[in-house]
Amino acid sequence: MKITQITFTRFVAALAIVISHFNKDVFLYKIPYLSEVFLRANVGVSYFFILSGFIMIVAYHKKEKIGYGDYYRNRFARIYPLYVVGLLLLWFTREEKFMFTDILLYLFGLQSWIPGKAMVLNFPGWSISVEFLFYLLFPFLYNYLYSKKNKSIWVITILIWIVTQVFSNLYINSGFYKGPHTESHDFITYFPLFHINEFLIGNLAGLFFIKNHRQKDFDFSISLVFIAILLCLIFVPLFFHNGLMGVLFIPLIILISRNNGLLTKIFALKPLEYLGEISYAIYITHIPVLYILRQLVWKKYIFDINIMFGIYMVFLLLCSALFYQIIESPAREFLRKIKLK
Repeated sequence: MKITQITFTRFVAALAIVISHFNKDVFLYKIPYLSEVFLRANVGVSYFFILSGFIMIVAYHKKEKIGYGDYYRNRFARIYPLYVVGLLLLWFTREEKFMFTDILLYLFGLQSWIPGKAMVLNFPGWSISVEFLFYLLFPFLYNYLYSKKNKSIWVITILIWIVTQVFSNLYINSGFYKGPHTESHDFITYFPLFHINEFLIGNLAGLFFIKNHRQKDFDFSISLVFIAILLCLIFVPLFFHNGLMGVLFIPLIILISRNNGLLTKIFALKPLEYLGEISYAIYITHIPVLYILRQLVWKKYIFDINIMFGIYMVFLLLCSALFYQIIESPAREFLRKIKLK
């Protein structure tokens, strides 16, 4: 089951994250209220995690059992080639040498488990480190719980979600939290166990969707939920990064997936679907691409920051399309053909 219209939303989330990592002097941060959205746009990663859990169920719901070898090979083929490319691109832009231990942590997807290490290399890769954990767990969850329609997972997931939200918001306002760019920040923001709840609630959303996938015009409802998300990011002073926004992301994902209104027709347009397809390349390479552009253009020529932003966005989209066409897609097809005994 392919849900074409949901693909474009990945691009929207990736773009918001890209903007949040760009220079804060760009014009978008001069717009009242909108600046607050981009300052907290790291919540887009939470959307990725929830959507990942949702898509896993949609993709595998017809199987009685998931074969571990084929599943892990397919997941590896999906994300690892560009994950390494992001590191290699960064290698050519950094004057200082990488520590061997940091390279190993990155290549094995372990950096997010160690506070202080999640951001040392290509820092968008921290979320892929978390995804590795999701992919490791999903076949077990599916084979022993989801496929057997075990209801206990619903209670367990809700409890994990509640505990995570309470702990995260208490911790961020406690004396243990020392602020951004500290190990305490890495711990509460990037530690994989704090994101398990997002993948699990995404799984449950997928199970709900499979049982209730009749389509209807939900354009108005989708617009209301999207507005509610923006208002929360602007006005609600809570820590949304670890899954709290799931209360709005899940309705948004389900409504878009079940929608047959005008928004679906727009989101399903081939150019927009393609932007969604290259969103992973956009996300995982946007930092090294920015560093490369700085060396090629920014340091040699004087540009208005807004002009530089425009050049960066065009360059990033072109590079991401190129990475998708010549690396991500071919590598995925090649690796998936390898049969594991």
